[in-house]
Amino acid sequence: METTEEYLDRKRKEIGLLNNCLTRPLRLGPPHSPNDVVEQKFQLTAALRAQHEFGNWRATETSWSHRPCVAGSFEFNYDYQRADLGVNGPSFYEMNEIAVAPTIYTASGMAAITALLLASSHVWRKAEVLISPGLYSETGELIQGYARHLRIVELADENLVRQQGSPQLLLLDSCVPSWSFEAALCALNSLVDLLIFDTTCFAGGSAMIRRVLRLAKRSDIPVVLVRSHTKLDSLGVEYGRLGSITFINAEGRACGSELDRLFIETQTAVRLFGGAALPDHFPPYVGNPTYRSLTRWRVASILNNGRRSSRYFRTALNGSEAELQFVHGLYVTLGSGRLPDEATTRKAAADLSRDLGQAGFPIRHAGSFGFDFATTEWARDMIASRYVVRLGVPDLLTIIWDDLTKAISQWWRSNQLGSG
Repeated sequence: METTEEYLDRKRKEIGLLNNCLTRPLRLGPPHSPNDVVEQKFQLTAALRAQHEFGNWRATETSWSHRPCVAGSFEFNYDYQRADLGVNGPSFYEMNEIAVAPTIYTASGMAAITALLLASSHVWRKAEVLISPGLYSETGELIQGYARHLRIVELADENLVRQQGSPQLLLLDSCVPSWSFEAALCALNSLVDLLIFDTTCFAGGSAMIRRVLRLAKRSDIPVVLVRSHTKLDSLGVEYGRLGSITFINAEGRACGSELDRLFIETQTAVRLFGGAALPDHFPPYVGNPTYRSLTRWRVASILNNGRRSSRYFRTALNGSEAELQFVHGLYVTLGSGRLPDEATTRKAAADLSRDLGQAGFPIRHAGSFGFDFATTEWARDMIASRYVVRLGVPDLLTIIWDDLTKAISQWWRSNQLGSG
């Protein structure tokens, strides 16, 4: 467990990394609390964005000046950003086999998965998409409403029969419960024509990503990685909306031409849907060895805190915890009989963060996670078909997080279980 001094020293390094990306670093005192850390990091993020705009004033949507536009180690080439943005720079993944794979950057994670799935209709007129329970709700909504060439097969539904001879795409999501993720991996075999892996909730150097890639390679299955870079790739400051699609070809299959077609069609879809990335949303500190080290420490801290709170809630809120074992370990969900709809659940999430925030705890009502403060938000449990409150675990000093975990439990018992 980190000491207060070790935690603040690590945060000073994160702040220093951001500050050193500025041509004229800000004069900042050392942080003495989590609130100091949050304020300084978001202040620096705003300064970095302003510096990008000021330094790249020639780089408009149309490249009339023909001078390179840059953001740290990233360099962008284009005639018209929406149509042909080329990106040269470091990979967000810490794996050699991914770093050299062709990548398309998009304006968000949803822009990435949308372009990919709709482009797949030009490669496969009809196909089955194998999904596991708990799939990210908007991804399921996208398939059902707009990718109707894909027939959904839920892996846990024994009544659905997989059609022989139909191309099969396995959609692996990093936001599902652990048991659901493992069930999906069991379906990863040589009958699968393409693995689509949403890596958003795993760190760029995650052992879980490596494991999945090894399994796919063993069965010689091509892989497409989709990712939102907002959550874990920005040192907890949500630098900008950014997504990516990375294509990893199989070595021995004849389906390489299909993956090549999918890459080209996805590029076209990004252009036509206006989903290209924005240069000013690329964090300028990515690729720095210090950045990678600090990111690993951040994620390790979140995972440790997540395990501690899961154990505590399992005992203190027995029967009220909705899901404590997501495969990513970044958040948990809490449920009760007093959350019948979205509006009620949204209010509960807001009230929880407001009350504990006023008590001095580092917690906020926010629709994301991976920060230096805890977050609360409403969510829909697609497996149990009910509304829940999502609690995002922070990169926070463990002793403070333990106290906050207890306070959350007490608040929940009093306000949602009526047993305070």
